[in-house]
Amino acid sequence: MAKVLVLKSSILGDYSQSNALVDHLLNQWEGKTDAIIERDLVSSPLPMLDGQVANALRGGDQLSEEQQSVLALSDQLIDEIKASDTIIMAAPMYNFMVPTQLKNWFDLIARAGVTFSYTETGPVGLLTDKKVIVVTTRGGIHKDAPSDTLTPYLRNMLGFVGMTDVNFIYGEALAMGDEMASQSLNSAKQALAEINA
Repeated sequence: MAKVLVLKSSILGDYSQSNALVDHLLNQWEGKTDAIIERDLVSSPLPMLDGQVANALRGGDQLSEEQQSVLALSDQLIDEIKASDTIIMAAPMYNFMVPTQLKNWFDLIARAGVTFSYTETGPVGLLTDKKVIVVTTRGGIHKDAPSDTLTPYLRNMLGFVGMTDVNFIYGEALAMGDEMASQSLNSAKQALAEINA
């Protein structure tokens, strides 16, 4: 049975369609998982990358107490990935990109020598053998269009740290009328039903 890490990043709380779709999937998987780690990146926000955080992630002996805390948090986030077989990521599209809260998570887990390494032939991801399910919701229709900059960003970031088995589930047209939104959400639920734990 799978160990699952769930990441939620919607700022809409109880009105979040991405969170609702992820919860729908978890309900389908009830009894099929060994353990679920759920991290709401909005209710428990992570520090934003700045000079102090970047220096903390490099480690060393000269870190302030605050930087040591950031490094320990980064280690914890990475340990959560390593302990999981499957990562479920709720990634609504805000202004053609992932929410800031999810970007902060990537900034804290992308660490040279820890989650990726540089080689003569380029970077190699170290977080391998993970299955990733990305549930992305959008007000408009962007899938397979130039306006969908979120999907390639996530593929690149996940692949950079070694996670290449990525399945995207799209909930689109959510701001284009009730009928289109309902159809899209039903299609997303059907796609989720085909994913096994």
